[in-house]
Amino acid sequence: MSSLSARRAVVAFGGNAISPPDQQADFATQFEYTYRSLGGIVELLKRGYNLAITHGNGPQVGIALRRVELAGKDLPNVPLELLVAETQGSIGYMIEQSLQNRLIREGLIRRVVTLVSQVLVDETDPALSEPTKYIGRIYSHEDAKRYMQEEGWIMKPFNDKDQWRRVVGSPKPLGIVNRTAMRELVQSGVVVIAGGGGGIPVYRDPDIGLKGIDAFVDKDLVAAILAHEIEADELIILTNIDSVRINFGKRSEKVISRMRLNEARKYLDQGHFPPGSMGPKVEAAVKFVEQGGERSIICAVEQVDAAIRGDAGTVILP
Repeated sequence: MSSLSARRAVVAFGGNAISPPDQQADFATQFEYTYRSLGGIVELLKRGYNLAITHGNGPQVGIALRRVELAGKDLPNVPLELLVAETQGSIGYMIEQSLQNRLIREGLIRRVVTLVSQVLVDETDPALSEPTKYIGRIYSHEDAKRYMQEEGWIMKPFNDKDQWRRVVGSPKPLGIVNRTAMRELVQSGVVVIAGGGGGIPVYRDPDIGLKGIDAFVDKDLVAAILAHEIEADELIILTNIDSVRINFGKRSEKVISRMRLNEARKYLDQGHFPPGSMGPKVEAAVKFVEQGGERSIICAVEQVDAAIRGDAGTVILP
């Protein structure tokens, strides 16, 4: 099978595929988690797929923010756009090196490259003036008031009245700046790691050109755009549960292994998939198929090969 005729897919990892949930893992542990998370990627490459990989960065950008806070008295502040760029580079490096090492062990010859990616947004997007995306650590109300006054942060209560976190805008992604290069690389058989953490949000300034903005783009929606722009056949979203469920956590909970677009939209409208968890994943899966994708799959990290065969996960079809 030639590279041009090979099936193409985008595989989207959550940030917790790189770092254990609810832990501030050291980098050795993050490398270990990354290496273990790539089994499904290796199986797809054995099947002859051409791949792009994207990933979350929630735990990692939270640590980066904390580093900035601790160094605040001695060093200049680092804007959020640069922290997204930094974590794209560091996580991309971990995935790239770990995948290269696994491929060598398997005797597979595939090139792997990481691209620090800019994602276009609209600087007038209402989401920027009504920030809702929590980032970073939890603060007391007293500390939150100090950061709001000294740093100009916008902060909101989190869980209870004495727990506060920083919030930033989460504008709708419109496209990926270097999409042509990504598409050409994937078509030639290079495994491309791109769009990490939702990408670096940028807009087109009429005088300067591209300019970064302090915001956080939804990583799942960017995965859908990446899949569309590289002309992928499939979008595979990896999460920490084995399949999509309706009535989650209730006695009437039901596993959904297969959904058509109209069913997925109905369940979204009925509120089965909360915005902070499964909602963006299902929304992204639906968006990709609506734009002409063959299918979207949502499954656990360790179930990629079974999900491709239809034996695990949830598939969303036209």
